[in-house]
Amino acid sequence: MGKLTEGEWAVLNALWTGDRLTLGEVTAALDPALRWRRNTVLTYLTRMEGKGLVTIHRQEEPHRYAAAVIREACARQERSRLLDRVYQGAAGDLIAAFLKESSISPEERDRLRKLLDDMEV
Repeated sequence: MGKLTEGEWAVLNALWTGDRLTLGEVTAALDPALRWRRNTVLTYLTRMEGKGLVTIHRQEEPHRYAAAVIREACARQERSRLLDRVYQGAAGDLIAAFLKESSISPEERDRLRKLLDDMEV
């Protein structure tokens, strides 16, 4: 799987919301701010099938579409690219930057502490 474009992320996020969606359902599930027409969505779905990102169930009428990749695998790849590109692989620097620039809830802080304790860092 190569680097996903913003449009591919949008389509996959829509597909991850359901199970084998129709073209109309995918179009409706996309962010309304995109204002994509059905033909644009169909073009994306077809191209993404060629990349192995989408499965098209053509034996069904209307055709059904599903993500062929798992969200966590895509997220892991994006995190890895960011970590390598911006922080030269230093995970601690990435985490410190996120924590300095955004607030986290007490629950998230406790979860992070537990994770670090479990890792024996």
